[in-house]
Amino acid sequence: MLSAEIIAIGSELLSPNRIDTNSLWLTDQLNRIGIDVKLKTIVGDDDARLEEVVKDAAKRSRVVITTGGLGPTEDDVTRKVVARALGRRLSLDENVLADIRARFQSFGVNMPERNSRQAMVIDGAEVLPNPNGTAPGLYLEVSERSDRTLPDGRVSVGCAIALLPGPPREMKPMFEHHVLPRIGKLAGETRFATRMLRVTGMGESAVDEKISPIYTRYENPQTTILFNSSEIEIHLRAHGRTEQDADALLDNLSLKMENALGNSVFSFHGETMEEVVGRRLAMTEFTVAVAESCTGGLIAQRLTSVPGSSKYFIEGVVTYSNESKTHLLGVDKKVIKEFGAVSQQVARDMARGIRHKAKADFGLAVTGIAGPSGGTEEKPVGLVYIALADAAHTEHKKLKLPGDRELIRWRASQAALDMLRRRLI
Repeated sequence: MLSAEIIAIGSELLSPNRIDTNSLWLTDQLNRIGIDVKLKTIVGDDDARLEEVVKDAAKRSRVVITTGGLGPTEDDVTRKVVARALGRRLSLDENVLADIRARFQSFGVNMPERNSRQAMVIDGAEVLPNPNGTAPGLYLEVSERSDRTLPDGRVSVGCAIALLPGPPREMKPMFEHHVLPRIGKLAGETRFATRMLRVTGMGESAVDEKISPIYTRYENPQTTILFNSSEIEIHLRAHGRTEQDADALLDNLSLKMENALGNSVFSFHGETMEEVVGRRLAMTEFTVAVAESCTGGLIAQRLTSVPGSSKYFIEGVVTYSNESKTHLLGVDKKVIKEFGAVSQQVARDMARGIRHKAKADFGLAVTGIAGPSGGTEEKPVGLVYIALADAAHTEHKKLKLPGDRELIRWRASQAALDMLRRRLI
C-alpha cells in the first residue's frame, strides 16, 4: 500500500488564527485512490527545520506533497529548501518567467522584480501551471540511492514530490489536474472507503464496551472512536481491491455495530442530528413547532439549517421570561409560581402550548439553567427539562448537563432533537 505524507509550510499556520484545511482535503483525495497518508507536518518559515522535514519525508514515504511557501516574498522558502534537501540545483526558467510577466501584463501592471523568484525551478522537476495565481507548482520523482534505507531496514525505492501553492483556490485545481493523474499511476489497485456512525445518549466507555468485542476481531476495517460535545463518532476505514469491495466490508461491520447499539445510532454516513430528524419528518409528512427558553432559538436554528425544512417546520418561539411563557404559550402563572420556570410541569405545558398555537403535529420544548449563574442547590446550573407533545400524549425528560453555557445549550438542543427522532422511529 502506497504511503504519503503532507507538509504544510508557513509560520501563519502555527498561529492560533489559521487552520491547515489543505491537508484535510488532500488526505481525502489521496485516500480515494488508495494512498494512505501516514504523517502530516506543519513547518514554519524556517529553512533548517523545513530541510530536515523534507529529507526525512523523502526517505520514508513514496509520495510527499508540500503546500505553501511558493510566493515571491523573503519568507517563501519552499523551492530553495526542497532543492537543497534533495541535493539539486535551482535555476531560472525563462519560459516560466515569461508566463508570470504575461499574467501581470494581462492585469495592466508590470511584474515586480521579486516575482522572478517564482520562476526558479528545481533540476529535473516538471512545472505545473497555475491559471489561478502567479506561483507555478513543481513535480519530480526522486530515484532512490542504494545507500539510503528506511528505519526498518528496507531499501526505499524513491518518491514522488509535488510542491503546491498554499491558497486553496490555487492548490486544489493544480492537484486535481496535474498531480493526481501522475501519482494515480503509482497507487496500484488498493482503494479506501470510510464511514462515520454517530451515537447519542451514550458515553464513550459505554459505546466501546458494546462494540469492542466486534471491531477488535477486524484488522480491516479499522475503527476509531471519538467524543465530541454531544455525541460519539465511530470512524470506520476499510481498504479493498475496489471501492465497492471496501464499502462491502464497511456494510458488514457497521450493521453489527448497529445491532449492538440499537437506536442510539442515529447516523450511518455522518449526517447531523438535524438532518436525520428533518429527513424523518419529511418522509412521514409530520410537522413540528418549538418553544425554547435556555437554548434561545438554537433548536429552531438547527432544524431550519436543513434545506427543505419549510415542509415540516411550522414556527419557533423563544419564551425567555415567565411572562412570555404565559402570554405566548398559555402556561398557567400558578404552575410557574408553584414549580418554577425550570420544571417538568412548565416544559410539558410549553410543548403543548406551542403545538396548539402552531397547529403542528409535534410540539417540542426546552427550559433550563445554562449558567454560569442562576443555579441553586435544588436547581443547579445544567438542569434542563425537555418535553415533546403530540395529539395523544406528552412526554418529558430531566437532564443534568455538564459544561459551560454554550455547551449546555448545545447538549440540550441535541437531547431535544433526539427525543423527537426516537418518537418518529
